[in-house]
Amino acid sequence: MPPSRASPISEDVLSSVADVMRSGNWHLDPTHDAGEGGADLVFEQDGRRVVVEVKSLAEGRVDRGLPLLAMGILQAKAYARQIHGAQPLAILWVRHATPSLTSRLRSFAENYAEGVPLGIVSQDGFRHFVGHPFEELNTQQTKERRRVGPSSAPVVNLFSDLNQWMLKILLAKEIPEDRLSAPRIDCQTGAQLAAAAGASAMSASRFLQQLRNEGFLEQDLKEPRLVRREQLFERWRAAVLRPAPELPMRFLLRAPARAQLKELLAKQSEKSCLGLFAAAGELKLGHVSGVPPHVIVHKLPQPGDPQWRGLRPAAHGDTPDLILRQTAFPKSTFAGAVQRDGWLTSDVIQTWLDVGSHPARGAEQADLIYARCLRRVVEQGSQ
Repeated sequence: MPPSRASPISEDVLSSVADVMRSGNWHLDPTHDAGEGGADLVFEQDGRRVVVEVKSLAEGRVDRGLPLLAMGILQAKAYARQIHGAQPLAILWVRHATPSLTSRLRSFAENYAEGVPLGIVSQDGFRHFVGHPFEELNTQQTKERRRVGPSSAPVVNLFSDLNQWMLKILLAKEIPEDRLSAPRIDCQTGAQLAAAAGASAMSASRFLQQLRNEGFLEQDLKEPRLVRREQLFERWRAAVLRPAPELPMRFLLRAPARAQLKELLAKQSEKSCLGLFAAAGELKLGHVSGVPPHVIVHKLPQPGDPQWRGLRPAAHGDTPDLILRQTAFPKSTFAGAVQRDGWLTSDVIQTWLDVGSHPARGAEQADLIYARCLRRVVEQGSQ
């Protein structure tokens, strides 16, 4: 039986670790549920799976950090045994990684880790891993700065998966329901936002405070209201601009592709939705034709996956019937998706975010979505 967890890890810490792993093309398994005593995170890459146990520490002290890593090793090994072929990985998250902690990590790994890769991830962006293949994630450590006065409050990633969903909730009352599926509430407290988003009260409170700290939330109103939205949306689009794994597919049957696609998505329920140009078309904001429809999924299927029977990878030179695209933000993508004429379609904000970087006239399509729907929303809160 796996060792019990000493204390829960905050969603902000897990989101920070997940972003580091994604930077190395590791894809979060959205079907994994940590539950009581389960692994914190599970990632996949090219058929490999890694089980990640995360420990967090406010200060990068060696005498406290190494015992936490030792516990993380034991737990990661125990959880990995529950998933066939999975590799364990123990990560220590700290606000600031001291050089002494980093220097001790390698000798600790050699003497005590028993082949389990270890890593340190700090709030300021530094990370140091020991063990293949994670050392490619390492960054250079900057010189330690002298601190004056009390330590600053932790910085929250405004555009983590959960926080993007909460941003959509804060904007929902200004967007038609047939273009964004989200609770439309009078949100006066972090607790109300947390309840609407299905998040912890602490995560919602930290998110709202970070918005205030960066000048994106009106200070004088009881109900949170987003301001400086033009800068906020620019930051949002830049934060999600990353390559997404895609898989061009063909239907086995040479029947009309659109009817087959609609039937396929209906069977997938909330595990997939139309995205990019196809979503724009269903939202009555279409501008580009001739691009195979994109289907957003939690993760790309493995060969022989029974959920995707009837499809095969498109051969080189074949025109695909559809393109499966794995999202890095499943919570925000699927929670906001809307039903349009029998199709589950990514919401208007998500479609704008996803389509903008597409090389086939994606910027053109994004500009039209902005002009016809989002500009009004942005200008209402720009100051």
